[in-house]
Amino acid sequence: MNRKASFQSTLQAFLYLLPMFTIIAIFIIYPIIKSIDMSFYTEYNIFTGIVEQRGWDNYLTIFKDPQFYKALKNTALYVLCVVPSSLAISLLIAVLLNQIPWLKGFFRTVYFLPFVTSTVAISIVWSWLFHSQYGLINYFLSWFGVDGINWLNSSQMAMPAVIIMAIWKGLGFNILLLLVGLGNIDESYYKAAKVDGANAWQRFFRITLPLLRPTIFLLTVVSVINGFKVFDEVFALFNGRPGPAGSATTLVYYLYRKFYEQYDYGMAAATGMVLFGIVLLLTLIQYFGNRYFEKRGG
Repeated sequence: MNRKASFQSTLQAFLYLLPMFTIIAIFIIYPIIKSIDMSFYTEYNIFTGIVEQRGWDNYLTIFKDPQFYKALKNTALYVLCVVPSSLAISLLIAVLLNQIPWLKGFFRTVYFLPFVTSTVAISIVWSWLFHSQYGLINYFLSWFGVDGINWLNSSQMAMPAVIIMAIWKGLGFNILLLLVGLGNIDESYYKAAKVDGANAWQRFFRITLPLLRPTIFLLTVVSVINGFKVFDEVFALFNGRPGPAGSATTLVYYLYRKFYEQYDYGMAAATGMVLFGIVLLLTLIQYFGNRYFEKRGG
């Protein structure tokens, strides 16, 4: 391990990694490059594979399309509602579970089950819960005098229905990682704080949250990325439709319709590149924002 790297050892290491590099190049790097190239296809013959013309028309068309902005608005609303809500609820549950270690394993399994369960199966269950007449949610709301809500057939309630289901589905993964983060916090910090007279709220905001910052940052980045890729929940919950009158159309659903329904591959690829740019920009903002707060806190 302490030997100085030589040409022979470097070549040997490269040969060991070559199979994985080959797989990455074929299944990741090439599709990315091909997608970028395809986003500039303005005239493309699918049967012959001949590209007759390239240009910026796809991007110009996207940014003039009202449906794109509707999909972007729905996706942004989804991310803004799901990410902070899911993290806040997950953090609350994780802190409570961390106080009862003898049941932690059982509840960890229970909360994690929705994350590994098929989205289609979950959507079928939630479609019954959201049923306007026989749904359990409307039955529960009736206890408080709230009239039945037409969740799945109302353009105003379609996105809230998707958001509620997504928050519930994502709790398991967040709780699991937060419990790992809480388990890595040394108990001596809390004991010292108690000696100094810190109450439960002070210990939470001065010890737990700062030491959980790397875990919360990771979950935030992953949640934002997954949020902008939301598709399965919408497709399954509304039986292959983007909600009533397209009210639950997201960016990936917009891409799906361009590719699989309208066969406009150039537009679909351009939408994918725009989505990639948005996610990359938000990830960089989160990364540099986290570094700024770490330096400020330090």
